[in-house]
Amino acid sequence: MIFRMKKDQLEEIKDQLKQKGYKLTTQRRIILDSILDNQDKHLSIEEIYKIVKEKMPEIGLATVYRTIMLLNDLKVLNKIDLDDGCSRFELSNSEDSHNHHHLICIKCGKVEEAEDDFLESLEDQIEKEKGFKVVNHIVKFYGICKDCKKE
Repeated sequence: MIFRMKKDQLEEIKDQLKQKGYKLTTQRRIILDSILDNQDKHLSIEEIYKIVKEKMPEIGLATVYRTIMLLNDLKVLNKIDLDDGCSRFELSNSEDSHNHHHLICIKCGKVEEAEDDFLESLEDQIEKEKGFKVVNHIVKFYGICKDCKKE
């Protein structure tokens, strides 16, 4: 099931690249595989590079950087700032019109996603009262994760 989902995602991304005139080169494929294999993490370019380097030792950081920037420009990836001093990336969910929320542990730095859109009713209220149509928002909750609470 997970393999099928990854294969479907890869085909969708391949189509997006092709529509914009890009090819899914071997390097791009390995970078995408690394991102797809680590979807539950919010990786920096350096972390992606480290993973990719294990699979393809000859790849350069500049290639990984250019590929990540291309995928970000094509909206395949979202660039996120988790206030830790570096940009992180996650796969875009084309079915989602809003970003999801992030739960950030202030003790260990672990990041989890909260998939529910907690602010939908607030957005409706803002539009009703202020006439302001919210098209997106970014919310980060800081706290202590369940593993750190056990300690």
